[in-house]
Amino acid sequence: MGIRNFCIIAHIDHGKSTLSDRMIEQTNTLQKREMKAQTLDMMDLERERGITIKLTPVRMRFGEMELNLIDTPGHTDFRYEVSRSLAACEGAVLLVDASQGIQAQTIAVLMMALENHLTIIPVLNKIDLPAADPDRVSEEVVKLLGCTSEDILRISAKEGKGVQEVLQAVVDRIPPPRVPVSSHAEARALIFDAIVDPYRGVVAYVRVLNGRLFAGMQAHFLQTVTPFTVQEVGFFAPKYVADDALMEGQIGYIVTGLKDVRQVRVGDTIASSQDAEPLPGYTQVQPMVFAGLYPSDADQYPDLREALEKLSLNDAALSIEPERNAALGNGFRCGCLGLLHLDIIQERLEREHNCDLIITAPSVLYEVQLSVRQPASIVRSSLLKTDEPDTARISNPADFPDAAFIKEVREPWVALEIVCRAEDIGTVMTLVQERRGIYKGLQYLDADRCLLTFEVPLQAIILDFFDKLKSSTAGYGSMSYEPLGYRAGQLVKLQILLLGEPADALSTIVHTSEAHQVGGIVCKKLKEVLPKQQFQIPIQAAIGGKIVARETVSALRKDVTGYLYGGDVTRKNKLLDKQKKGKKRMKQMGKVTLSQDAFLAVLKRE
Repeated sequence: MGIRNFCIIAHIDHGKSTLSDRMIEQTNTLQKREMKAQTLDMMDLERERGITIKLTPVRMRFGEMELNLIDTPGHTDFRYEVSRSLAACEGAVLLVDASQGIQAQTIAVLMMALENHLTIIPVLNKIDLPAADPDRVSEEVVKLLGCTSEDILRISAKEGKGVQEVLQAVVDRIPPPRVPVSSHAEARALIFDAIVDPYRGVVAYVRVLNGRLFAGMQAHFLQTVTPFTVQEVGFFAPKYVADDALMEGQIGYIVTGLKDVRQVRVGDTIASSQDAEPLPGYTQVQPMVFAGLYPSDADQYPDLREALEKLSLNDAALSIEPERNAALGNGFRCGCLGLLHLDIIQERLEREHNCDLIITAPSVLYEVQLSVRQPASIVRSSLLKTDEPDTARISNPADFPDAAFIKEVREPWVALEIVCRAEDIGTVMTLVQERRGIYKGLQYLDADRCLLTFEVPLQAIILDFFDKLKSSTAGYGSMSYEPLGYRAGQLVKLQILLLGEPADALSTIVHTSEAHQVGGIVCKKLKEVLPKQQFQIPIQAAIGGKIVARETVSALRKDVTGYLYGGDVTRKNKLLDKQKKGKKRMKQMGKVTLSQDAFLAVLKRE
């Protein structure tokens, strides 16, 4: 029996999950009564949002062929899921919406597939829509792939039209599994995903590359040097189906029985011998957006730690590090690939692990080169890079050192690709250049649509850029970005002073050109939420010793002259002067405590 391993790649909402449903239906993998919309989207969160978050494998039988399909996410924040799927396959179905045409993420995932040397099957979906223009979109695909228009299949996944032709193309065009040459005869399998089952421990999703794996055999994780006994092996249909063994080239699952999630890593090799040659895993994903996660109740800190450890096993792009905040107490600094990724992590923690969370404002990771001989005396040694001991990697503004000790600050930049209508070019260029973006090129996909490329600081696009892009292009704009590395910039720590004392919990790292604007927003917000005291409270935004914005909370004024009944005005003035001196003395001795409510109100600033 032949085996074909393939995945479906596309931009968001181009019909990947619907095509997967039709394939499952037409290969009789599930009965019609078992089918539901988005069959492979197992999480409630995926169904509610209508997006795929996790890659999901399924084994189908088509004639004499065994087809292993992996359904992948389309959003740019989940591209690490796509990269892992591609490493487990030999081919990919590239799905393009016949009405929308090629979008930014279509190009991004296609490049990843070509880098993995996969066979591409181009497919136009949604040809039944009134707005569909398959001839125009075919020309775009031919231009992008360099194929012929005869190579492009035209289908309607919703109606099930043309799905059999796609399955046949998978059999005909995609090569059988590649088997790497090994100097040893041991069984080897690559872990491309893993989950924690509350009853059976860690379950690893694997692609077997050499030999066979079966229940009862002794196996080893080569990276973490952990031996274990295989409890069960099987395949996805799409639920777990136990099998006698997993053979060379097959995709399936292995129940390890391990309870410690840290012993299993995505990208590790499972082998029958500890001396086996490890398989090339995945490049370690570097988180790009960082935020503090804190339990709303301090007693829930151990529960949050356990929940994050379980989630990090299933999510290779999530990084966790303990931290403390003056206003919120103990929590964790979490690294993600984008705001949607952070939002999904928050919802999964709240739903699956019953955590009640507070999340701080997202920031990126900066590289700070220090000008002192002993950097560990200025920042924590855990923040210093091993290859550059004078450079610290900082995502929390509270760790940012004094400007006197800084030689250079570097921030992450990304290559930004935007697909939009020709009439929106001016709007998009203005939007990006307002955020310190550098224009790199313009390429027309057809007479009415074009691809714009920019280089832009990551911090400038992580918060609200996508929303602004959609609203300024009437919903037609789409974007994708790839990391470019770090570049030096005029970045400073913006501190908020309350009564002259710095409030570390509110400090942020900003570009000097934006300091006045950001400082003004924070000061105005604090003025609204800070409770009045018996004395005046100055709220200042400062860079070092320079004040860039200020607001003042006026003092509560008690009417000390209320009981007087006429007489000379000097009696009244005497009492008011006495009150003024008292307020001055209170201001010198007084202290402003930043409450959790005030801190949260500033975080939610527009």
